[in-house]
Amino acid sequence: MDKITVQGGTRLKGTVKVDGSKNSVLPLIAASILATRNKTVIDNVPSSLVDVIIITQLLKKLGIDANLSNDQVVIDAEDFDLTEASYDLVSKMRASVTVLGPLLARKKHARVALPGGCKIGNRPIDQHLKGLEALGAQFNIQNGYVEGYVPKKLRGSNVYLDIPSVGATQNIMMAATLAEGATTIVNAACEPEIIDLAIFLKSMGAKIEGAGTPFIQIYGVDILHGTEYTVIPDRIEAGTYMIAAAITRGEVFVEGAKSEHLTSLIVKLREMGVQLLESAKGIHVSAKDDLKPTTVKTLPYPGFPTDLQAQMMALQLSISGNSLLTETVFENRFMHVEEFRRMGASVKVTGQTALIEGGKPLMGTEVEATDLRAGAAMILAGLVASGTTTITGLHHIDRGYVELVEKFRSLGAKIERVPLKNSIVSQSSLS
Repeated sequence: MDKITVQGGTRLKGTVKVDGSKNSVLPLIAASILATRNKTVIDNVPSSLVDVIIITQLLKKLGIDANLSNDQVVIDAEDFDLTEASYDLVSKMRASVTVLGPLLARKKHARVALPGGCKIGNRPIDQHLKGLEALGAQFNIQNGYVEGYVPKKLRGSNVYLDIPSVGATQNIMMAATLAEGATTIVNAACEPEIIDLAIFLKSMGAKIEGAGTPFIQIYGVDILHGTEYTVIPDRIEAGTYMIAAAITRGEVFVEGAKSEHLTSLIVKLREMGVQLLESAKGIHVSAKDDLKPTTVKTLPYPGFPTDLQAQMMALQLSISGNSLLTETVFENRFMHVEEFRRMGASVKVTGQTALIEGGKPLMGTEVEATDLRAGAAMILAGLVASGTTTITGLHHIDRGYVELVEKFRSLGAKIERVPLKNSIVSQSSLS
């Protein structure tokens, strides 16, 4: 497996462009299953990401014509017969479970392997199944698969989610577009990716109201058609580069970053003394040495994103004084703390709260990307550590960042990816 090496001490400066949202494009590709006529064309796709390659391969295994090239995917789901999403692909990426709702709506049957992905905590699919059962689906779970049937037809219903699960909201919303009658999702997730999916589905002919609020109404239609659509920018990638500018006390314009998607991060960075200039084209970030410690708590959107928690901890480590960081979304998302400690960080974890004693020098060493966002955080820490930091476990990072090394290098970072023999993360290996 490859490794990344980072030489610390460089102040980042320049412009970096944000790619399309990974967390948005995956359910959009799944939703294309619902189109019974015309092709679906999705633009601004981060096509080199492993997760995008996997879900495209998943559609192909269902018998759907799906072609990924450059920054675009073209999908023709007009005629296909298979309804099983096999373990070999689903186990590699949790978002694969979003094909469950579309398959049930389109084919009245789905057999989907229980999902995989980053090991950041317990992420059951009970809310997905609860919502789909309310619409009339029936499920059996055995031998590592969830198998669903629709005995007659899906019918609209009121669905209350015990937690505002993004994946469950997406699955239920997609299935409900072809259900008979109206569906209301109560306590729905409010993320920008939910809004993006709703706009995408509406461009296919769906009737949806309230996306972006805790109450979403879907009015079933008889048929959906293909569409052409452009994915929103990736707010987590944008946030990562904003934090990178702050941690190196640099000056970076994050092109494509949407401030309305990053309000909680913007507020916290300003509390710390980071200077931000928002515009329609992106966000300009600059920082000096006199940053202040702060308290952060992750929450469902519009709260602070759990996907920026590890990166924020890296920034807190660089600021003199004590900071607090509380993780409320996933119970096992402090695995990166041990890696930070290997670099000389002082972090004390009690339950779901970390006390960060910032301002202590970090030392370059070999660390592991324990999950996707932790991998990005290791790079951020390496940017300010003395000496060389070596990051392994790049299969996690490859799931979520396009040309990460190249982008950091364009900002002046002394970073490189060292290819090793037997590297398995490639498009050809997933074909």
